[in-house]
Order: sequence, then C-alpha cells, then structure tokens
Amino acid sequence: MEWANQLCENRQFGSKMTDSKYFTTTKKGEIFELKAELNSDKKEKKKEAVKKVIASMTVGKDVSALFPDVVNCMQTDNLELKKLVYLYLMNYAKSQPDMAIMAVNTFVKDCEDANPLIRALAVRTMGCIRVDKITEYLCEPLRKCLKDEDPYVRKTAAVCVAKLHDINAQLVEDQGFLDTLKDLISDSNPMVVANAVAALSEIAESHPNSNLLDLNPQSINKLLTALNECTEWGQIFILDCLANYTPRDDRESQSICERVTPRLSHANSAVVLSAVKVLMKFMEMLPKDLDYYGTLLKKLAPPLVTLLSAEPELQYVALRNINLIVQKRPEILKHEMKVFFVKYNDPIYVKLEKLDIMIRLASQANIAQVLAELKEYATEVDVDFVRKAVRAIGRCAIKVEQSAERCVSTLLDLIQTKVNYVVQEAIVVIKDIFRKYPNKYESVIATLCENLDSLDEPEARAAMIWIVGEYAERIDNADELLESFLEGFHDESTQVQLQLLTAIVKLFLKKPTETQELVQQVLSLATQDSDNPDLRDRGYIYWRLLSTDPVAAKEVVLAEKPLISEETDLIEPTLLEELICHIGTLASVYHKPPSAFVEGSRGVMHKRLPARTGSGESTESPDVGTAAGGSAPEAAPSIIPSQGDLLGDLLNLDMAPPTTTGPPPPNTGMQMGGMDLLGGGLDSLLGGDIGGSPAMGAGFGAAPAVMPASLNAPVGGGLGDLFDLGGGVGMPMGAYIPPKTVWLPAMKAKGLEISGTFARRAGVIQMELILTNKAMSVMTDFAIQFNRNSFGLAPAGPLQVLTPLGPNQTIEVSLPLSTVGPVMKMDPLNNLQVAVKNNIDVFYFSCQYPISMLFVEDGKMERQVFLATWKDIPNDNESQFQIKDCHLNSDAASSKLQGSNIFTIAKRTVEGQDMLYMSIKLSNGIWVLAELRVQAGNPNYTISLKCRAPEVSQCVFQCYEAVLKN
Repeated sequence: MEWANQLCENRQFGSKMTDSKYFTTTKKGEIFELKAELNSDKKEKKKEAVKKVIASMTVGKDVSALFPDVVNCMQTDNLELKKLVYLYLMNYAKSQPDMAIMAVNTFVKDCEDANPLIRALAVRTMGCIRVDKITEYLCEPLRKCLKDEDPYVRKTAAVCVAKLHDINAQLVEDQGFLDTLKDLISDSNPMVVANAVAALSEIAESHPNSNLLDLNPQSINKLLTALNECTEWGQIFILDCLANYTPRDDRESQSICERVTPRLSHANSAVVLSAVKVLMKFMEMLPKDLDYYGTLLKKLAPPLVTLLSAEPELQYVALRNINLIVQKRPEILKHEMKVFFVKYNDPIYVKLEKLDIMIRLASQANIAQVLAELKEYATEVDVDFVRKAVRAIGRCAIKVEQSAERCVSTLLDLIQTKVNYVVQEAIVVIKDIFRKYPNKYESVIATLCENLDSLDEPEARAAMIWIVGEYAERIDNADELLESFLEGFHDESTQVQLQLLTAIVKLFLKKPTETQELVQQVLSLATQDSDNPDLRDRGYIYWRLLSTDPVAAKEVVLAEKPLISEETDLIEPTLLEELICHIGTLASVYHKPPSAFVEGSRGVMHKRLPARTGSGESTESPDVGTAAGGSAPEAAPSIIPSQGDLLGDLLNLDMAPPTTTGPPPPNTGMQMGGMDLLGGGLDSLLGGDIGGSPAMGAGFGAAPAVMPASLNAPVGGGLGDLFDLGGGVGMPMGAYIPPKTVWLPAMKAKGLEISGTFARRAGVIQMELILTNKAMSVMTDFAIQFNRNSFGLAPAGPLQVLTPLGPNQTIEVSLPLSTVGPVMKMDPLNNLQVAVKNNIDVFYFSCQYPISMLFVEDGKMERQVFLATWKDIPNDNESQFQIKDCHLNSDAASSKLQGSNIFTIAKRTVEGQDMLYMSIKLSNGIWVLAELRVQAGNPNYTISLKCRAPEVSQCVFQCYEAVLKN
C-alpha cells in the first residue's frame, strides 16, 4: 500500500529515539486520550499523537473516529507531521468521503507552497485518494504541478495523471491532461521523461486503441537521450516503451540498437533484460549479412551469462528468458555451453532449466562435452534430476544424429548400474531412439529384456511392452514376456493396458499360429471385463479388423511409423515471437502470453516481432530494385505442424460398446473391414451388423464441415495398398484439369465405384466425384468425411446425392471444400484419407490432391517485398528441380501458370536465358517463391523454389510440371 511505503520513508524525518514504543501500548480509553493530544497547543505533543494514531492504524486498529482531529493537524509547516497526516488521509478517505472534502483546501494551498517537497507531497497524496467527490477539485492543482518549475514536482504529477485516469478516465481526457503528459516526453529532466512514459504506457495498456504513445523518430531520439541519465527504473520504463516502437527501416533499427547496447552492462538485471528485449526485437529488421548484426550477437552473450552469477531466484528468471532467446537465436549462446553446466549447490528448479537449455544448444561440435556432463548427472542423488538427465541423453540422440550411437552406449552403461529409476527412464528414451532410427540399434533389445522384472512405473512398463510388440519377430520368447504382463492386467494403469493390447495384436499378426489363444484372452479382458471406454473401444476395433480381414489388419496395425523429431518440445513460432516481445516480464517466466494468466482481456495486447527488411541485392536475387522499407507479406507463416510422437496404431478412436456379448473368432478369407476415420464412432456410421463384427447401432447424420479434433489416426507406409492410392493433379478453371481417376474400385466397396479429381473454380476448392452403382441393390443416404490432413481440408457441406442411386446408374457430384479442418502432417504431404458412407456400409479410400488447388488468388507479391523475402528465407530452404521436355517460351509459360494462381513478379534475360520470378500463396498463409529459368531452344527448364516450409517444395514442383506439360 502507498501509505505503508511512505511510512517507511518517514524514518528520515524521525527523532533519534526509536519509534517502536508507539506500537507497544495496550491502554483502554486510548482514543479519547489521543483526541485530546491531537487538539493540544503544543506542536511536539501533536506530532507524538499523530505517530501513535499511525502506529495503531498500521497494526489494524480502527482509528477512523479521529478523522476530523487528524485533518486539523494538516495546517502545519512541519514536513514530518504533514507526511503522517497525509498517510492517514490516504487510508481513511474512502471510508470517510464527506470528511475528506475538508482537506481539499489544504491540498490546494500545499500545491502552491514554496517548498517543492510539500508541493510534490500534496499532488502525490491527491492521486492516492480514490474518492470521486474529491477528484474534480484536484484538477486545477494538478494542472499547475504538471507545469511546475521544479522537476521533482513535475515527475510526481506525471504519475498522478495515471492514477487519476484509473479513477475517472473521462475527466482526465476532458481536462487535457493527456496532452500535457505527452508534452512532458520532451521535458529537459530525464526523470520527468521516464515518469511521463511510465504514466502514458500504463494508460495505453488499459486502453489499447487510444494510440497515446504515438512514437516517431523525434520522440524516440528524446527518449534515447533521457535513457542515459535517468534512474534504473526510469530506464526500464523507457526501454519497454522503445520495445513497442517499429523502426522505419534497418538503418533506424541499427541506430537504436547502438544507443541501447550500453544498457547491457547495467548492474540491475531488469534493465539488462529490458535492453535484451529491445535488441532482440530490432534485430529482426537487420540484414543477416550486415557486419553489425554479427557484432550485436556477440555483445548479447556476456550480459546473459553474467545474469547466471546472481542468486538462484534471479538465475531462474534469467534462464527462463534465455530459454526463449535460445529457441529464437541459438547462435547467440552457442559458444557458452559451459555456463549452463549444473553446479552441485544449484536448486532443483535451476538445474532442470539449465538441462533444458543444454539440450537446445547441443550440436555436433559440443555433443561429446554435453554427454559427459549428462552421464555425470545421471549418478546424482536427486531422483527427479537424474530422471531428467537420462531423458536429456535420449533427446540429444534424437537431435544430433551423429551422436546417437554414443548416446545409446551411454544409456546401456546406465542400465548396467541396475539403479531402478535410471533403468526405467533409460528404457523410455531408448523406445524413442528406436522410433527415430529404425533398424539401427535393435541389438540392445536383449539387454532391455533382462531388466523386465524391475520395471514398476507405468511409462517404463508401457515402453518395454511397445518394444516387445514392435520387435516380436526378433525376440524368441516374446509371447511369454507379454503373457507375464497379462497376468495382472486389471491392476495395470490404462497406459500399460492399452499398450499391452496393441503389442499382443502385433505379436498375433507376426506369429498367428502360436498366439491365437493369447490374443483372444487379451481381447476378452479388454472388452468384456474392462470398464475403461478407451480400452474397450480399442479392443473392438482390433476385433473387427481381425475378424473381417487379417491382411487389412496387418497393413493398419503394422504400418510404418512416422519418424519422431526433437522439435516437438519447441514453442510454436507465433507464440515464441509474442513471448520474445515480453522478455523480462511474467509472460517470459511462465512461457505463456499475458492473456493466458491476466484476468480479463482488457488491456492485453498481442505483440509480434517486426518483419525483416532488406537493403541491397545479391547476384542470385531478381533484378527488381532495392527493397528498403519493404516488409515480408506474412510476419510468421503458419508452418504445417508435425504429427508428433504418434504410435501409428490407428487406435484411440471413439466407438460405442457392443450389443453382443463376445467377439467372433479370428478368421481369414473375408472381405476387408474398415477403419473409423470419421471420429464419431462406428455406432454413428453403421446402420446394422457388418461382417462378423458386433452390432453397432444405427444413425448417420450429414457429414460436418469440420472433422472432430479428437481424431488422431496417423499416416504410415503400407496404407497405399490398403486404400488403393490413386488420383491425378487438378487445376483451376482455364487451366489443365486431369481426367478423373478411379479412387475406390467397386470390388472393394460392395459395388460402389468412386472416381474423381480436384479443381479450384472462382476461389472455391471442388472435389468432383463420379459415383457408380455396380451392385444389384439401390444405394441411398450418402455422406462423406475426411481424416485430418496437412492443410485442413474438410467438406464445406454435405454430399449432395439427392436421389437414390439405382443399379448400373452413375451420378456426378461436386463437393465444395474448406481449409478450416483439423491439421496433421501427412506423408506424402498432399495425401487425403476419405470415408464415404451409404445405406450398405462405410468405405475408405485414399487419394492425393494437387497442391495447386490451395494456391490463392491474392498470391502476387510486391517486387520489393519479394526481394526482401527471398533474402530472408535461409539458403538451406532452397530446392532445385528440372522440368524436362517442355516446349513453351517464357511468356507462354508465365501465362499458363497464372491460370493456376502462380504469379510472375519480374522477368529478366541474362545471356539468352529468361529468368521468371514468381510467387505463390497457399491457403494457410505459406508463401513459396520461385525462379524459373527458360533457355530458348532447350526443352529442359530449371526451377528453384524457396519457402519457409521447405516440405511443400516437392508438391509445388509437381504442380509446375503438370501445368506446363499439359
């Protein structure tokens, strides 16, 4: 509380004897005695009485009855007494608003006192009395103090405006205080400037659209001048204000960085972090080939390292901020690995944070050093820390491929220690290493199996079961090992039960003759004896797959797993950009945006880093003029998210419990069963019993436009055969559209044949289908749904088959698509898994859509922006391809490509070779830049593609080839 802070300040005015005596009295009738003393003629007695009142107030006694008597003591020249009375007023004005008005005249008088300390004290107290009745009386004194000759009074008045704005914003605007506050930014005194900036920032935060801090190069120059002379907290206010400014170009950005850099050597860590925030933001606008850019990177490392020599709490805050910085710019601290090595006396929260940063900085150059440290940590006594250290070894193996063998060797050494929790963590991470590097390190499985009995933690047991199921063909006694887990099936955690069910089904598919009894036992346990809906659902899926078509089951359950990546624990790029703009605040410690933990959305603004501009031109860039002042079209294109650590089992789908009591025995020779790609449960798909599976209930509504987010069926190798992959490349109107291809043959869909292609017409993506009934019965009730896919494709409406489809009839249907569905990276990127339902069954197929149908109509980039973006995208992201046997000249090629929303930005001719520079924008905001080289008389073109998401380049090349050659 403000009055409590001021109470501490009053010590300098206190008498030489201690004030503790005022807190010890316990007399009765004290109020009456104090009243008499407050009205005494003797000044000393008055002062003593006020001190006793303040002491009683501080310890929580109600002394509001003395309000008139204390207010009478305001009429004094004694600064100490005046301060004490003002403290009392601040505390009780709210509960005694009518009495508080008595003090107004004294405030007005004190605001004109000869002593600047008293003038400042009066205006400061006025701002702290939050009573509506009084505020209107305070406007005139405040106006005078804002223009006072003494800077101490002006700086105090500046803060008072922010307090008054919080009480009555309209009054402050009507009185013109905001304009006066803006004028104070040009004040000659740096502390006044700092307080004016702090007050305006505070007001602007609560009114995001007010544009109070309308910064321009002139005002920025004044702030930077004041920065060198004001106090440390003033510097923080100014630096935070600078961080909200967007420079006009890279020159201005460099100039500000040069003037802010000296703050990095400040003793106050808050000033250092605020300076780092400004530099991290403005570095975005500096070209990477600039000498100053490299210099700045080197200057940022020492202050961050220095922060790690502070006390543990400060270290933790610094480490959380460094974690963000390292994710954005690892090159800053790439040579400082040793400072993140853990000390024996570090608290656990510091140790864990250092460990995380070590992994982020791990590279081929320092991996030996890092692994030696991690192995040392794995022998510590702190169990949590040891677990994290063992996990870190696994993360290093996944991140730095060259170190994988050494990491596996280190993990095996740790397993040999036979320390229970070390062994269990090691097995968990080895499972991930198997996923990342298949068929490389499976020789260690025998060692892992030796430790099977010591596993008692669910995650470790689940990992071991996964390994046994995945590599059952290499383990002679796999059935015995899994059977040993099955004995206590109902006592296991859900995680272990699910993994055990999957592992035994895998084992059955690999060794069917030896394990039929085992698979029936686990299916019975999972479905009939379990209350867990997830476990039951998975059990019934396996039943249906195994009972209808074991071959299809094998393709699904034993599908190739997608590789896992170390990048899964990185913060999402757009969130990281926002957090970088909040370095030095709570958001950077929580690693959450302010809107996630600040109550209410008022005043919470989403901040973004500025786009980099370029100045100058490299020989590889198109000759389209300089790009000073250009900006990238998308500050942060949405990169396609990875599939993450999916186990590739098409498992955790929602199904209703069966109505029959037991599973049918596994058999072969039946037609293929389906997978539930619709996420709504087989009960919502099927109108009755199908094959030998249990009855699933009825009802199938129209397909929703967006697929349920709960669906998590991953993609894997082998699905091509299962789903009969097909499909051609589709183009927009006026461009080449390939003939429709058979996606679902009649023999696989009980007489329903589906052919189709894709097109983009008038900005709408269309899936054009031909449905043919080659069966003897009428087909009705058609619906369609898509699995999650790379670009969020989903039906924008139901499948419009309005009349029944009779035998030997054909119908053409055009289905509009949207791009707002759930996203999951597929392999290949343009793969689409589809489920079609009719009154007979649900059928599944897979097709590949041409990525050109995602090219949007506003994909033509400005020339300067094109040049800046081309330079900004790393050279590692550039791919080069050959288009052979193409006989168009450059103008014809450009015209043909424009029909598919591939826009030519510029053209130049170098030594008889035409070079076309083109831009493409995908529906999810990803930009692709292209350079097409056409040599007269040469039928082979060369195309270079640059993109922030390089995985799309192959698909874009295929589109170029299809458009130009057809």
